[in-house]
Amino acid sequence: MTVGGWLDRLRTATASQGRLCVGIDPHPALLDAWGLPRTADGLEAFAEICVEAFVGEIAVVKPQVAFFEAYGSAGFAVLERTITVLRDAGTMVIADAKRGDIGTTMRAYAQTWLGEESPLSSDAVTVSPYLGFDSLAETFDVASAHGRGVFVLARTSNPEGSSVQLAESNDRSVAQAIVDGARTVGRDGLGTVGLVVGATRDHGLDLAGFGGPILAPGLGAQGAEVGDLRHIFGDCQDLLLPSSSRGVLAAGPTVGALQDAARTLRDEIETALA
Repeated sequence: MTVGGWLDRLRTATASQGRLCVGIDPHPALLDAWGLPRTADGLEAFAEICVEAFVGEIAVVKPQVAFFEAYGSAGFAVLERTITVLRDAGTMVIADAKRGDIGTTMRAYAQTWLGEESPLSSDAVTVSPYLGFDSLAETFDVASAHGRGVFVLARTSNPEGSSVQLAESNDRSVAQAIVDGARTVGRDGLGTVGLVVGATRDHGLDLAGFGGPILAPGLGAQGAEVGDLRHIFGDCQDLLLPSSSRGVLAAGPTVGALQDAARTLRDEIETALA
């Protein structure tokens, strides 16, 4: 895999299949709604339906790791298979793991989600910078070496995040400091470093000069609307990945209904951002 592969693959995928990122979130309530048991078998059935619905239709899929690891080793086995099948089919995978630590521990997380030999290896991973932005340096190195991406939490879609992310230090918010750090690291031109910026509100960030991808969760169940994307993200639309999980998954459990929901939302996004 070439070093610049992540950004090249992302551009190619979104050019042909749109910018929508769909989450695979096997929440217990969704398992119930789909008539599936709250077991590893139910988890696998849920994931298989999602894979069948989204492969070839959606450019980027984001499994929420927490809902898999809740089932222990059996859940991780389902996640491994899900990631492998998606990536083998050419679908981009963002592991929504939100890992954040220091030193060798963070490097181990990076190898888990981005290393070439890991069974959980994905195209990108979400990470938390709240042990210090520089604690992610080795993660960026691992991602760059393997042609993968890293999405750093900056201004998240949940309202609780404001108490930390809008706190000020040296005349700028914590969230803005994260954007500034990502902008500096991202000047390698590889697109290794992306940001997570929720689509649920005006984020109040200066994104000028940031050329990496932006994952924008919150469409659907969290209240964000497609019509607001252009206003919220301004000129940062080329590599914008608006994300919906429950909003699309509520259409299940049939493959056809999921595909219809995903296609409709994908087309609405492309029309809004055209």
